Amino acid sequence: MINVTVWNEFHHEKVQDEVKKIYPDGIHGAIADFLGKEEDITVRTATLDDPECGLAQDVIDNTDVLIWWGHVKHGDVSDEVAKRVQEAVLKGMGMIFLHSAHHSKPFKMLMGTTCNLTWREDGDMERVWVIDRAHPICEGIGEYFELEHEETYGEPFGIPEPDKLIMIGWYEGGEVFRSGCCYRRENGRIFYFQPGHEAFPTFYNENVQKIIKNAVRWAKPVYRSNELVCPRVVAPNKR
Repeated sequence: MINVTVWNEFHHEKVQDEVKKIYPDGIHGAIADFLGKEEDITVRTATLDDPECGLAQDVIDNTDVLIWWGHVKHGDVSDEVAKRVQEAVLKGMGMIFLHSAHHSKPFKMLMGTTCNLTWREDGDMERVWVIDRAHPICEGIGEYFELEHEETYGEPFGIPEPDKLIMIGWYEGGEVFRSGCCYRRENGRIFYFQPGHEAFPTFYNENVQKIIKNAVRWAKPVYRSNELVCPRVVAPNKR
């Protein structure tokens, strides 16, 4: 079984009626609902208002893949929790960052850059082009799929060059964006996936759900170390 924790700042759903109507159980609840139907996945959720943001060390230690959605409360996540997440990824935990999590503390720590982008909220249609049909995250997805409305993200996107770029988004206004980016940081795999604005029902789209399910299976740990050390060793032929 793959142990997944879905983290959400859980703010918009509490203060904006239009968002609460779309995600009555929170964005984390919507994601956990479709993941929990998979036979090989177990799911728990965590939110910003939980003690230690719901990400105490024992939770992290028992999480194979952490999914993160955040937007306006990035600064309310403590540096200690963000560092805990970063170190878990370096040890081998898988990580999926969704939409505006590009500005979350853990993502910026793992990327080492500003992670800035251009944006506008006009509700444009987005066409997500799959540019690597053979990648495991793209399994079962066609040449492209369309989202009737999404927040527009545009280049330049201040991230390191992805190890593998697997999707590009195109919007009605003409912008393009690197919408599916794969990274490896030491032992951990990271997937950044752009769709998922809170004002639209993106997480009910079957293609979006399929991509997140695939990403969980791709990002699960292959090897997970117990600690991050830089040891002095004896040459093998002198032991």
